[in-house]
Amino acid sequence: MANVTSQKVRRFSSKSWDYRDSGEDESDTVTMFEVFHGKMREKIVLQRLIVIARLPHRLADRTELGAHYEKLKFQLSKQYIWDHVTGLLLVYPSCLLHVIESSRDVLLSVLKDLEDIQQQPDCALLEAPKVVFMAHNPQSRLFQQWSYKVLNADQGPGDAGAKGLEEEEESTETLVCSVLSALQKLAEHLETSQKALPGSELEETPELIVSQEVLDKLLARDDLQTPRQHLQMYDSPLNVSMDFGQVIRSSFLTTV
Repeated sequence: MANVTSQKVRRFSSKSWDYRDSGEDESDTVTMFEVFHGKMREKIVLQRLIVIARLPHRLADRTELGAHYEKLKFQLSKQYIWDHVTGLLLVYPSCLLHVIESSRDVLLSVLKDLEDIQQQPDCALLEAPKVVFMAHNPQSRLFQQWSYKVLNADQGPGDAGAKGLEEEEESTETLVCSVLSALQKLAEHLETSQKALPGSELEETPELIVSQEVLDKLLARDDLQTPRQHLQMYDSPLNVSMDFGQVIRSSFLTTV
């Protein structure tokens, strides 16, 4: 029996599960260790967070935001080893748009970091952050890696990015859908071009950039939650009535 088991184990090669060739037999591409932890990773529920924020006027170097989130991503990758982080950070002249795709724990850590930034007014990198969208268990990732891009004032779709919104009521839902649609188009374009990082693609096709005008309008909306409000809602206990499901003993008594 021991010989049979050892033969089965030897069938697994030392090749990485993440970089295996799709044409190879799966039974010949991973170690037992990678199989076990690969299954553990598959149990992680993917979630997507989209946040926006204003940039303070005193922020001279916008690359500080990219450096801050690169450091945060590195820390989270060490803390949550199996929770792969992907997404895109776009730093506009006056605001930012951040898409994060990972586990719920990672997304909560990003929101808590935003709250911590708000409590440091003297050296704050951001102002008035708001949660635009939270997707639970999306079918796939929009981005294959995490990256950031600092945009110049002349980069972006210009007036054409918000032209379609002028003809209809600019509700918050309409503006959010505009952001989601633009991100979906960007992801589809990246998949077609087979490029994981969108930096050069955004320079060549600025019409794929989410309109800064749309983001500015969303930042002015009071019906979007702040990171603190979202975290408070997440931490709040459910209001479950303790009377629900209780049986009244007297209802089983009969009178003669």
